[in-house]
Amino acid sequence: MPDQPVDPSVFHAMVLMNLLFVTGAWCLARPTYRAAGVLATTSVAWFMWNGPVEGRVLISININHGFTESDILSILGVVIAAITFARTRERRRYEE
Repeated sequence: MPDQPVDPSVFHAMVLMNLLFVTGAWCLARPTYRAAGVLATTSVAWFMWNGPVEGRVLISININHGFTESDILSILGVVIAAITFARTRERRRYEE
């Protein structure tokens, strides 16, 4: 039995997830407003286009929609972006 080809949307979702991890590391290593903005944008994009790798539904909103395991990464990304924004603001205030 030949191997089944993988849908390209799975590849695109994995690239987006890697971008989410890289920008999260960028925020933690070198907090800047730009890093926070990129991470927040990537987190929203992940929330919208993580369909092929969503995982189990944790909270069901209705029969077709719900909060899944991979949606947690979006929330975590937004939280890290907010913390990065606050750290950058505090650091700049301290430098002045």
